[in-house]
Amino acid sequence: MESISDNALMVKVKYGDLNKLGLLFERYKKILFGFFYNINHDAALSEDLVQNTFMRILKYRNGFKGDGEFKVWMFHIARNVSHDHFRKHKMKDTDDVESWSDRLSDNASNRDEDMMHNEDMLMLQAAMRKLDQEKREVLTMSKLEGMKYKQIGEVLSCSEGAVKVKVFRALQALKEEYGLIQSRV
Repeated sequence: MESISDNALMVKVKYGDLNKLGLLFERYKKILFGFFYNINHDAALSEDLVQNTFMRILKYRNGFKGDGEFKVWMFHIARNVSHDHFRKHKMKDTDDVESWSDRLSDNASNRDEDMMHNEDMLMLQAAMRKLDQEKREVLTMSKLEGMKYKQIGEVLSCSEGAVKVKVFRALQALKEEYGLIQSRV
């Protein structure tokens, strides 16, 4: 089914095979989400706008001529959905100076938060490297891989209770190492 062109799928939708719209949705939901997110920097709103775009595609399916590219037609609808949303909510378009200054200040604070987060992650990674092999393995399996204590016990050939103790001790050691690194900074 993946080999059917977008235009062919949309023609089928136009003539009543509404299930084919699901295939188009799967192909384009991430692309549209990225488009909307780059405009408004709001994930929830972007998801709503993707849904609204496909609702309009369904509503105006008879307007699809099939002579142009589906993707272009879809983005026309997406732009209209975006413009309508901002008009309806009395928001200014992205060309508005206030909107740009707000975004720049938001981006600046996000950059600061990102830098702080990156520094924290680097310190945490350094602390992990200072732990012995067994503690790193236990923390990796339990916290990063999300394995259950019973599963870890099977890997390490020990009881679930022993794994709980090992994880607790590894976390304590990690906190200690992290604190030492943080105090040096």
